[in-house]
Amino acid sequence: MRRGLVMGGLRESTTVVLVAGLAGFYGATLAMVSSVMNALAEKDGGSAGIILGIVSAVFIGIALYVAAVVMSGCVATVIAGRLRQIALLRLLGADARSLRASVRRSCATAGAIGGAAGAAVGILGSDAVRTVLVARGTLPRADYPWVTPSSVLVVLPIVGAAAVAGFLGSRKVLDVAPAQAMTGAAIAVPSRTGSALRAGLASTLMLGGLGLLVLGAMLGEDGSTSGFFTAFLGSIVSATGLLTGASFFVPWVVRGFSRLLGGGPVTRIARRNAVSDRMRTTRSTIGLIVGVTLVTTFASGFSALQASVNGWEMPPEQRAEAQAVLGATSTVMVCIVVISSIIAAVGFVSTMSLTVIQRGREIGLVRALGFTQAQVRSMITRESIALGATAVITGIGLGLVYGSFGAQSLVGGQTDGFVWGIPGPLLAVIAICGVLLVLAASQPPARRAVRVTPTAALRIEA
Repeated sequence: MRRGLVMGGLRESTTVVLVAGLAGFYGATLAMVSSVMNALAEKDGGSAGIILGIVSAVFIGIALYVAAVVMSGCVATVIAGRLRQIALLRLLGADARSLRASVRRSCATAGAIGGAAGAAVGILGSDAVRTVLVARGTLPRADYPWVTPSSVLVVLPIVGAAAVAGFLGSRKVLDVAPAQAMTGAAIAVPSRTGSALRAGLASTLMLGGLGLLVLGAMLGEDGSTSGFFTAFLGSIVSATGLLTGASFFVPWVVRGFSRLLGGGPVTRIARRNAVSDRMRTTRSTIGLIVGVTLVTTFASGFSALQASVNGWEMPPEQRAEAQAVLGATSTVMVCIVVISSIIAAVGFVSTMSLTVIQRGREIGLVRALGFTQAQVRSMITRESIALGATAVITGIGLGLVYGSFGAQSLVGGQTDGFVWGIPGPLLAVIAICGVLLVLAASQPPARRAVRVTPTAALRIEA
């Protein structure tokens, strides 16, 4: 089955290719940097290269996780907007299994193209930077590899993540009955039993994860080395619960933030659009929530560690040195993980564009009822503000909890009381970047929407 019959044209697959490309560039660059450190370690007899290799593997895994979440949401959004075409294929004899297989192949192909291109850019860029640094004397001359197996093999997990994203993004919408999809009806809401089970599982995981976080902090207070691993497990369990139940709490939070946008017809329609489809609302924001949470977690954790150092009994010189090391390490770690937020931001912008394209008839209707181009643009911008504010504020809140509890599980025994890590400057930067992202995400679909005349938009098939 041809890819375009299910997933549409190149525009619908752009996000998968772009996200895979960013992940490929990120992974290949980290692998090449690790190879440089290995070469230096062999020359100097150190182990920095091995340590960096382990750290690189962890951060590549984080980036792949965020990429899979973003690509899954994009695939689900694309397919949700093509129900009529998919219904026609079902009526002509295609079953859901073959359609899902087609989506997986399409996503894997897009992931392979984007991942390979990104890895190639990362390898060539790393070689170019290393050559310049060696020529300037910043790096010593050594037997540096021009390409490493790990920088090439990083494409394989990207392809796997894209295929998994295709499966997860298509498993619900492709179960819609052909007759229902042909009517243009929305995707069937899960049964009350299924929703109750999902909500119960999400609540159990979130409460269990929170309990493990508290236990990890208590173990850290007692000086136990198992505290950090307990807190890490708690963060994984609670984050899984949040992702499982995201479709329940994210629309509720978006609805709350949208009420702060004021009144008037434009705001009321923007508020309704933001929460009219809870799955669409969740897909639009969940990737960005994960990205912001990751950045805030690392920044908050190191901020709490730096605050804890002030209470340690040590000479002022050692305290200053420890503060400097923690500050430098925090900067490096945040810079490494920020690519995950960039991947999530790309997904947010793309999903907003796709959802506006799919609402062509709705936009044509409000234009026919008298909405001006400025009002349509304002409507889309306000919807983006509600979604973006939810993602940024929720991510910051989760990151502060994870980072502070993680730091407490490490050094709680050496610190009086619980120390919250609140990196004020970085939080301000995240908030500013969130505002800029909202503006960037709303402008392209707004321009596309206002260019269409009311009569032309009303002819668009849902």
